[in-house]
Amino acid sequence: MEIQVLGSLSAQVNGGAIVPNAAKPRQILSLLGLRPGQVVPVHTLTEELWGTEPPQSSRTTLQTYILQLRRLLGTAMGPDVPGAAKDVLVTRHGGYLLQIPPESVDAYQYERLVAEGRCAFENGDDEGASDCFRRALGLWRGPALVDVRVGPVLEIEVLRLEESRLGTVEWRIDADLRLGRHAELISELTELTARYPQHEGLHSQAMVALYRSGRQGAALDVYRRLRTRLIEELGVEPSPQVRRLHQAMLAVDPKLDVAAGPRRTSTFDLYAA
Repeated sequence: MEIQVLGSLSAQVNGGAIVPNAAKPRQILSLLGLRPGQVVPVHTLTEELWGTEPPQSSRTTLQTYILQLRRLLGTAMGPDVPGAAKDVLVTRHGGYLLQIPPESVDAYQYERLVAEGRCAFENGDDEGASDCFRRALGLWRGPALVDVRVGPVLEIEVLRLEESRLGTVEWRIDADLRLGRHAELISELTELTARYPQHEGLHSQAMVALYRSGRQGAALDVYRRLRTRLIEELGVEPSPQVRRLHQAMLAVDPKLDVAAGPRRTSTFDLYAA
């Protein structure tokens, strides 16, 4: 069984799709797929489907949805494996679980590659880190569970995944900056800073990429626009790290051209206290 949640929901068994059309069974499959091999309690599934005020028939209705999913599983698995659907979508005391290896879910493949990339980055293997991060990001086919109507539980999972995705983009850009790819990154960072106009880490990376490309004025202009936006919209100044980065550019600090110290840190933390 293979499940994809990094984009539209997809689940296949022996090449056959088992994603239901109805909204609530799709939510159940998504939540179980995000926790392979783990029991998802009935109360968690109930909260996802109906929030804090489930109907009195919620347990019976949930059981009906589980049966529907098992029928889809059984059809895809074929008639020669009796009972196999129950062995995959398993009932446990107080909940249900999908008995599949974590590697069957794209979100877990993504997280494994990110962990490998972080390890490579910390060990100074910028080429390996960049490659791992790129492969991890390549698993995404759009916003997580973009075609699933999410409830309160899945909403948190989707937010977590999307935050992780953005963080991985930052780590990949840091690795690429250390590899001297600053000129290649300018276009991407221009788009990212427009999409996330208050994100200080991305703006710091854009400043460094422009500065290293011989565009000091443009780098300082990125800071000016960020500062104006933060003051006007949030009433705050940029963080001390960003302010120190700005001052370093004015002073043409040589640390801007090389990694600071033996331990590899993110561009955003280059001038951390």
